Amino acid sequence: MLPPRDQLTICFAHVAYRFGDRFALRNTGIRAIEVRSREELDAQVGQADVLVCSGMWRNDLPAIAKKLRFVQSASAGTDQYDRDVLRAAGIRLASGQGINANAVSEHAIAQILAILRRIPEARDNQAKRIWRGMMGDFSKREDEAGGKTVLLVGLGRIGGRIARLCKALGMNVIGVRQNVAGGAEGADEVHSFRDFVSLVPRADFVVLACPLTDETRGLVSAAALAAMKPTAHLVNVARGRVVDEAALVATLQAGRIAGAALDVTADEPLPQDSPLWAMPNVLITPHTGGETHKYEDNVLDFMMENIGRLQRGEAALVNQIV
Repeated sequence: MLPPRDQLTICFAHVAYRFGDRFALRNTGIRAIEVRSREELDAQVGQADVLVCSGMWRNDLPAIAKKLRFVQSASAGTDQYDRDVLRAAGIRLASGQGINANAVSEHAIAQILAILRRIPEARDNQAKRIWRGMMGDFSKREDEAGGKTVLLVGLGRIGGRIARLCKALGMNVIGVRQNVAGGAEGADEVHSFRDFVSLVPRADFVVLACPLTDETRGLVSAAALAAMKPTAHLVNVARGRVVDEAALVATLQAGRIAGAALDVTADEPLPQDSPLWAMPNVLITPHTGGETHKYEDNVLDFMMENIGRLQRGEAALVNQIV
């Protein structure tokens, strides 16, 4: 399926990630090229036996990539790849599912702790040279994680680790997943999506770590937001469209919930005229929850394992899609 290492060419295609630099440190003896635009990809992909990419993929690439036999997605999502096109061209595909599980789960915990410890407010005060005094007003004090309840939507690799980290902080975790029989992954109890709105009033934090599917699109609806406690926060490290964003904006503007921490939004980049930018009770990170120093190496680990399997003639790939 794939030529030996001394005849193999890998093409890394991404606008930002430094796959080429990290791969060179491995001294594999495999030839690699790196491109940063679609024009460069079109010009170079004909040399590639293996392609590592995500957003730069187009379904017309197999027509010009005659040597291509394997695509390692650099992301967990693979909706952009037409399976039938790949099968017809004899190209295998594997996803990057799980590559950023540690990073995203830690990002969710960082958002929760930032809210509890009022870190954004402290940073704003630092910029203004304000030394905040002791607080007699309970509503303005920092808080602790222990005893708080997290309603966690999604108990996959990311959600499961969020659950375990929350438990380590002494929090109560209510899990929501498509298949209840799939296991608790550290949560105290597990429910199906149909129970979501009825569970919302119990939560201090509603944390989203689920994929975007027909079932989860708009799951955090106006009704769900209305059911949240006024002291509760929404934390989203999933996909922006799991939330009815217009309803969220209206809920925040009306002060019906305490706030939100968003790593993802319905439209990305978040439009400049979005009211979310200026809300003091909203913490925004620009979809960077999965980005760490280890990201490229994690993708390369998956890629090298799958290349080895293909060269040995094995049928199954890690995170096999096609």
